[in-house]
Amino acid sequence: MKELIEFIAKSLVEHPEEVQVSQSGSGSRVRIELSVSKDDMGRVIGKGGKVANSIRALLRVAADREGKQATLDVTEP
Repeated sequence: MKELIEFIAKSLVEHPEEVQVSQSGSGSRVRIELSVSKDDMGRVIGKGGKVANSIRALLRVAADREGKQATLDVTEP
């Protein structure tokens, strides 16, 4: 799941070298934090959060396949 989020984020941003993804959690709950450069925040979040919500939907599907629940947080750099 972490690799999926990293691939999607690097595909969207202008500065892929600044993409950082961390995964934490235990058991069936996973929390993924995505951090990108300040210039790329708008690209990852999108108008009205549409891009971020789409990424979350893909993450939920990937987590569901593994029998887990996952959440995505986009954090400030």
